[in-house]
Amino acid sequence: MKRNVGGIDRAIRALAGIVIICLGVYFQSYWGAIGLIPLLTALIGWCPAYAPFGLSSCKATSKSS
Repeated sequence: MKRNVGGIDRAIRALAGIVIICLGVYFQSYWGAIGLIPLLTALIGWCPAYAPFGLSSCKATSKSS
């Protein structure tokens, strides 16, 4: 599995996931469990929604010959 989530994207996903989970706890709602999705994609560095479209927010590395 090739990483397709870059550094800034990972930080935003992690922050959003934590905020959603905290809001779920605060409002005592199971909707906070949705926060696990962005949090997990941030932790593993791979987003299944990016894969079918070939998207990546990782920096491109140039291969020199």
